[in-house]
Amino acid sequence: MWKVIDKWKNEIILTAERWKHITDHHWELADHLDDVLKTIRLGKRQQEKMNLQKFKYFYPFEELPHNYTHIVVVVKLAIKKFVITAYPIAKKR
Repeated sequence: MWKVIDKWKNEIILTAERWKHITDHHWELADHLDDVLKTIRLGKRQQEKMNLQKFKYFYPFEELPHNYTHIVVVVKLAIKKFVITAYPIAKKR
């Protein structure tokens, strides 16, 4: 289990089970655990409109495979604050 503090002072947990889910479905992130945690620490955050407890954190990275440019981490900010999933995306620069 990993704990990280975001810019808004939320302590967010990434469990081993969630990390396995992420790497099983998004194998491109298997070598990017530190980048996923950095995304939570430093990334921009966007609240979901349909679920006000759910947020997406975005952060750019230079060294992602397959022309991906950013990592997105989906977090639930409720009583327990935890990572739901993470995935890479390609955004136009």
